[in-house]
Amino acid sequence: MNNRPTLTKSLSNDEFIEYYYLKEELVVFCRKEGLATSGGKQDVTSRISNYLKTGERLKPTASRSGKAKYKTNVNTDELTVESIIEEGFVCSEKHRAFFKSVIGNKFSFNVVFQKYLKSHAGCKYSEAVYEWYKIQEDKKKNRGKSKIDSQFEYNTYIRDFFKCNEGKSLDEAIKCWKYKKSLSGHNKYEKEDLLILA
Repeated sequence: MNNRPTLTKSLSNDEFIEYYYLKEELVVFCRKEGLATSGGKQDVTSRISNYLKTGERLKPTASRSGKAKYKTNVNTDELTVESIIEEGFVCSEKHRAFFKSVIGNKFSFNVVFQKYLKSHAGCKYSEAVYEWYKIQEDKKKNRGKSKIDSQFEYNTYIRDFFKCNEGKSLDEAIKCWKYKKSLSGHNKYEKEDLLILA
């Protein structure tokens, strides 16, 4: 059974971010809608999220570093360190330009920082800047420790499944994963996922 909606341009952004889509599905959607397909899964997801919210198609242009940039009119005058993080935060070029103006060219969005921004609506941007530096420090302290990045949700799920279910098979783990990703919400393993095996 699959409750997951098909990814089309009529899907709301709120619905889109509630469900898990393979990168291949995201790329197919981007090609169909004339969106850039470059970058990692997080980049493509952010691009689609922005498109579903605003209808804006960001076009990549090569930068001197060779990395893709997304051309848009960015006005950072609207944002200050005293500004309040908005509800339903989406990483955009406007936000990237703002953080670069405060932190410098070393700034980049990472998964941990994106999660912080999305879950701290109502806080000041000054707090977000502080958090970005804190995340960088934590990364230095934890360097060398093995961690699966959040874009590898399947790997994380399978690892957690076996941690809690010694003796179960990979087929059972995959069946639970397929069930889990058809549901809205997070894609982390939970004991209740085993109900699909009954």
